[in-house]
Amino acid sequence: MTLPEQDTGDAMRVLRGLDDGHASVRLRTALAAGTAPEPRYVGRLVERCATEPDFHVREMLTWALTRHPASTTVPRLIDEVRSERVQARSQALHTLSKIGDRRAWPAVTRTLLSDADDEVARSAWRAAVVLVPEDEESELADVLSAQLGRGGRETQLSLSRALIALGEMILPTLRAAMTDADPGVRAHAIATERLLRDPDSGFGSAIEEAKRVVALGAHGQER
Repeated sequence: MTLPEQDTGDAMRVLRGLDDGHASVRLRTALAAGTAPEPRYVGRLVERCATEPDFHVREMLTWALTRHPASTTVPRLIDEVRSERVQARSQALHTLSKIGDRRAWPAVTRTLLSDADDEVARSAWRAAVVLVPEDEESELADVLSAQLGRGGRETQLSLSRALIALGEMILPTLRAAMTDADPGVRAHAIATERLLRDPDSGFGSAIEEAKRVVALGAHGQER
């Protein structure tokens, strides 16, 4: 069926608007693409996610994709998580976590969960805890716990949140990590358990207290 000329013109304006030099125009364009979803937008929205420099526009692009049928968006996003471009992988994983279609679970591989880029890994952790089937949660907890002690505070907080999202079944894994040879791993595991027990405690105070516990433990062993 031939689309009415006006509809075709509107679609072309949306597709062109995503490349506009002004972030405000790209933001409005992404909003329009989500407000009136069209299958022909999906490919361009996914492509733009990989290169868009503005955080707010990227979030709107993700929102626009969530407004389209998962049967159309998820296969394109799964292709993107295999991209060599860091932002393409990160944003595709972020969008898959927002869509929440568990058919995407096999795409969240161990390689992505341990990606060298912190932002990709963080996006993979968030996607994994949303998409993981119940009977694979224990295995995921083991994979995630292997990343304990990694990166700076924001990265560690992201990992703690992902582990906590799996619930109390992570406790045996955390307790095993508390005996790790690396003091950074031990401290991160202790802080994560404290956040699980008391979500209002705040990660900053939890990690500092955990570091003190580890330091005192090491001092006690020396004595």
